[in-house]
Amino acid sequence: MKYYSPFAIEQLANHIQGDISAFNWLISNGYPELMAVIDAVRDDKKAFKFLIDGKHFVLAAFVNTIWDDEKAFKFLIESKAFDWAACANIINGDDKAEKALKSAGKHHFVGLSKAILGRIHEDGDRATTPVGMLKSIFNFKKKFD
Repeated sequence: MKYYSPFAIEQLANHIQGDISAFNWLISNGYPELMAVIDAVRDDKKAFKFLIDGKHFVLAAFVNTIWDDEKAFKFLIESKAFDWAACANIINGDDKAEKALKSAGKHHFVGLSKAILGRIHEDGDRATTPVGMLKSIFNFKKKFD
């Protein structure tokens, strides 16, 4: 399992929130797999394949745990990726996971969970607008990829 510094996790959270300098930092410091996480969470099959092909199994399991995959959660626990498991649990509404990470001084994972949750909500809100509904119906993204 690859170790990511608190700063790298913070940069991922900042990138998710639209910070261009965080995006640039992740690119220039060799963290394409972290950037793939948010795309995979947003159901980008190529990003998820990138995680699997690159053997970033903890990150792939993190993505699947966000979407309530119990086997993925078990994999995170067996891999001792407790911070990633707790981060996914916060996204899934587990207040105890947030308290545990905060008491362990892992505020960067709490920030990451909140950034991902915000993006999920933002994407959901966008999908309920008239334009968002049309995009979903006609799936413009796939037609232009």
